Amino acid sequence: GLSSQDFRAQRIDILEHGAVILTSKLSVDHYFKMCNEMRVTVPESMKYFCINEQTAYYLQKYIQYRKRKIFFGHGTMLDLVDVIRKNKDEKFLLPVSDVHKEQIVEFLDELQLNYTKGVFYKTVSADLSDLKSLSEYDVLVFFTPAGIRSLKANFPNFKQGSIRIAAFGHTAAAMVKDMGFRLDIFAPNPQNPSMTGALDAYIKEANKR
Repeated sequence: GLSSQDFRAQRIDILEHGAVILTSKLSVDHYFKMCNEMRVTVPESMKYFCINEQTAYYLQKYIQYRKRKIFFGHGTMLDLVDVIRKNKDEKFLLPVSDVHKEQIVEFLDELQLNYTKGVFYKTVSADLSDLKSLSEYDVLVFFTPAGIRSLKANFPNFKQGSIRIAAFGHTAAAMVKDMGFRLDIFAPNPQNPSMTGALDAYIKEANKR
């Protein structure tokens, strides 16, 4: 997590925002953890916009679910377009990690919302040392630049060879190329908005060869 001191340096007033956008259970945890550390009492009038139903139900860990205004999509922010537009006069808060997907920020910019992006927690490279070898895998899938940095940190001598690398989002894709790897599969794309769809399409195409 982020210390309250580091959070204060961003000069974000949590209570200035009447709505919060939550993209994962982790963002829920760190949002309420920071509220607690900053001695902020979240009002019952707060509106919660969650990426999916699981994230929305996870709010029950911190609030009385039935009495709150909670909206959720089915896994993408696009699912929330209509309900966000209906609440466009609100000031939104977007809790993110220091390494995050820029698509959500671009999405909010496109909707011309009044929002604040706040770093509430940090991403660290995962310890992958228990993996003996990557050669047994056909595809490595990355959703964040941090994941690719973790690969480089844990396997400095990794040679891609015939292993396919998939990336979700432009920032992750750019990091794959910056690290000198070959990007084989990219999502979202016009045909496949999800990584699952992009992988399925790639496999079907590969099987034709």
